[in-house]
Amino acid sequence: MQALTFLIPHKPKSLVPLSLQLSTITTTSSLSHQPSPQTIVTALHALCDSNRFSEAHQRFSLFLASGSVPDYRTCNVLLARLLRSRTPLQTWALVRTLILAKPGFVPSLVNYNRLMDQFCMFHRPCDAHRLFFDMKNRGHCPNVVSYTTLINGYCSVGGIRDAMKVFDEMLESGVEPNSMTYSVLIRGVLRERDLEGGRELMCKLWERMNVEVELGVKTAAFANLVDSLCSEGFFDEVFRIAEELPCASSLSEEVVYGQMIDSLCKVGRYNGASRIVYMMRNKGFGPSDVSYNYIIHGLSKDGDCMRAYQLLEEGDQFGFLPSEHTYKVLVEALCHVLDVDKAREVLKLMLHKEGVDKTRIYNIYLRALCLVNNPTELLNVLVFMLESQCQADVITLNTVINGFCKMGRVDEALKVLDDMLMGKFCAPDVVTFTTVISGLLDAGKVNEALDLFHRVMPENGLRPGVVTYNAILRGLYKLKRPNDAFRVFNNMASDGITADSTTYTVIVEGLCECDQIEEAKSLWHSVIWPSGIHDNFVYAAILKGLCRSGKFNEACHFLYELVDSGVSPNIFSYNILINYACNLGLKREAYQIVKEMKRSGLTPNCVTWRILHKLHGKVRDHTLSEDQTLSTNYEGLDVDNEASQDRSKWNSVCTLKQ
Repeated sequence: MQALTFLIPHKPKSLVPLSLQLSTITTTSSLSHQPSPQTIVTALHALCDSNRFSEAHQRFSLFLASGSVPDYRTCNVLLARLLRSRTPLQTWALVRTLILAKPGFVPSLVNYNRLMDQFCMFHRPCDAHRLFFDMKNRGHCPNVVSYTTLINGYCSVGGIRDAMKVFDEMLESGVEPNSMTYSVLIRGVLRERDLEGGRELMCKLWERMNVEVELGVKTAAFANLVDSLCSEGFFDEVFRIAEELPCASSLSEEVVYGQMIDSLCKVGRYNGASRIVYMMRNKGFGPSDVSYNYIIHGLSKDGDCMRAYQLLEEGDQFGFLPSEHTYKVLVEALCHVLDVDKAREVLKLMLHKEGVDKTRIYNIYLRALCLVNNPTELLNVLVFMLESQCQADVITLNTVINGFCKMGRVDEALKVLDDMLMGKFCAPDVVTFTTVISGLLDAGKVNEALDLFHRVMPENGLRPGVVTYNAILRGLYKLKRPNDAFRVFNNMASDGITADSTTYTVIVEGLCECDQIEEAKSLWHSVIWPSGIHDNFVYAAILKGLCRSGKFNEACHFLYELVDSGVSPNIFSYNILINYACNLGLKREAYQIVKEMKRSGLTPNCVTWRILHKLHGKVRDHTLSEDQTLSTNYEGLDVDNEASQDRSKWNSVCTLKQ
């Protein structure tokens, strides 16, 4: 029997987008009729409101070319709207066109400053400086914002000498620096690792802040200063300022300490932020709930949940209760390190918080318990929840069932399902049955799983969806029962359920695991490709199956045909082939695949280079410590391991949230 090939028919030519036709019609119309100024304003405002800034720039240029030029004030209003696009080159080109079309027009000082700031944001301070000179030549007197913007631009690219020259010119011009000017200059000095120079400027900053009138400017200047110190690693200087408070006369202590906590947390220094909290409490006041949540949340995510729990206990002394999201992160972190006792205490603390949805609080805790192999605690929490007159919803029971299934206690999961069917709890939904069926298949109980699927679900008026079918197919293929899986797939089509890319990925992987590569090829040719429902996970499954079956050349042809057909496989597909070529010692073929990868616009990642290093003998083979993506045993290979994990996580979420 002749093997099927992966010939892929060409795609039909795409139609010309309607928007392009309309654009052509509008352009022709605008050239043949001179629109009124009101039409110009309305059209440009509408385009800006729709974030179609590129088209707005183009339309404005066409209006100017047709001789329709709005008045001075309207032009500045429109320029202010276009500046929101953050495309300074395009906007400046339009300004020059506007000046030519309307002699004597000068953009407002605010628009000049905003345009200079955008050039500086793109690390083009020289262009901003040329704009600065143009502004002066057209009669504007630069203000403190103009000079500060230019100083900040030079500091952002390490041009501290140029920044100092601008600062000196500012003083010579009689423009008095404000607090923000000193703050951005300090940032540039600190980037040069000149702490002493920074301290000298800080002294001037404190003096300026004492006489600064605008509170917003002082607050922004101090925030920029602390952010600069933290980003450059001068944490001791932050703590020195916190202890001495040289700006106490210009800013409140709450603002100062709150900004320090925020800046330290931004750079992951949560313990340093807790030190600031200690200073605040010694002065007789505590942090805001937002700041304290930030610290506890960060510590929990950073792997220091014990310190986070300690801060939570200390926060109880000044009436702090965590937010729901902080609570979720903390209990999950505590369960991850198997400290259920502390997680339980956090639960009790949250239950005393006013205005919370107690059922939701319990659900979060139950989900965290699924990380721990402790079915007794899972049941105890459910019982305690019911005894405290807290109504368990379907999410609660689905979470408990999912936990039992993950712990291999499928019998307990069935008991909960039976109680739901008998009316002791709320009625089960599709997610409930999907979870139980997955648990039964993982335990090898195929008949019980199929009975739930074919009999019990219809009896309760529930119709399985694609997620349920995918779970059954995955379980059956895992048990090496491809015939049963194929019957389920046929039932899926007859029931009117459309397969998704996950379905095809599961089937292809299952067929390849069962050494039925020809059937997988036939399915691709007759079903998957014509359906148009396929993604990188399907491609990876086929490529791994072909390579596992020793069909390396066919795998290469399949990938290249995908590219020729307009499909753009991701880098994981290429890495699969490169790895297999390296396992076979095919150096020339491996580098040919790398070349094809680059032609497709992809850049080799760290996995690609590790594989190629292995080919040259720079990475030791056949060791337990070697990364899974580099294993010479191809059946253990999963160069798209990260993507596969994401897929598994997503399927798990779908199972619980369908």
